[in-house]
Amino acid sequence: MILAMTVFRRDTPWNVEEVAASFKSTAPRYLDMPGLVSKHYYVTESGDRAGGIYLWMSRAAAEACYSDEWQAMVAAKYGVRPEIVYMHVPVTVDNVAHQILA
Repeated sequence: MILAMTVFRRDTPWNVEEVAASFKSTAPRYLDMPGLVSKHYYVTESGDRAGGIYLWMSRAAAEACYSDEWQAMVAAKYGVRPEIVYMHVPVTVDNVAHQILA
């Protein structure tokens, strides 16, 4: 699996309520998205960064989501293009299912 983190940096900090309303408006777009296991929206405590943490079945599925069109859409919505960081996920601890996945 692949973990991808999108990062939006801003000079003007977001507050949690402001960014949560925006995130709720985009969340339905990710329901049943091919290859997406889960997505977590976040905003740092200082409010200078926000974005998403995605768990994907493959890098190809992630890249299919993060198209030029997607990047332009999120840049228009948040005022900045995202940085995208990819990471391998060799082991996962799932406390809901009470299992370790490798």
